[in-house]
Amino acid sequence: MKLYFAGTSPYVRKVVVMAMETGLDKKIEHVPTSVAPTQPNKELAKDNPLMKLPTLVTDDGMRLYDSYVICDYLDSLHKGEKLIPAAGPARWDVLRIHTLASGLTDAGILCRYEGMIREEGKRSEPWIQGQLAKINQGLDELENEVEHLDGRLTLAQIATACSLGWLEFRKPAGDIRKGRPKLMAWYDAFMKRPSMQATIPKG
Repeated sequence: MKLYFAGTSPYVRKVVVMAMETGLDKKIEHVPTSVAPTQPNKELAKDNPLMKLPTLVTDDGMRLYDSYVICDYLDSLHKGEKLIPAAGPARWDVLRIHTLASGLTDAGILCRYEGMIREEGKRSEPWIQGQLAKINQGLDELENEVEHLDGRLTLAQIATACSLGWLEFRKPAGDIRKGRPKLMAWYDAFMKRPSMQATIPKG
């Protein structure tokens, strides 16, 4: 399999951690890829018309986009306990928390793009504040229900840890630790996993 890859992408990190945790990482070739909203990547467009990371090309040539779709595919390949429960309340809880964590990342990236890409004087402060509200409300929600991150390994845990890691790496919302001791204690413990240590973003 071939994975279009960028080491600082939290979405790519989610897929790589999933692959490592399910024993599939040795079957995936990483293809370093640069993407930016204002710089179309024609090579990536051959396999993903949206030109977004991550993108996975399977051994039989199927092209998959979106980190959740790729993680779901990887979960179908291994014989261990599934990281996305197949049915019942556990499934919906994992998917809900995964969506919350991904939304935090989405909002953080929108904040970062507003500051990096738009010229000074054209940036929208209400837009930035709106995204920051989503981040802070989402983090507070996770703090209030951190017990949902306990138990066996799931995609919800991976997504949450990758989102928190990116928010601390890029800091679009500043210090996310203040007032969230339970969530950050969980995150610090989860960060000890070899898969998380091996994928710490640099740059």
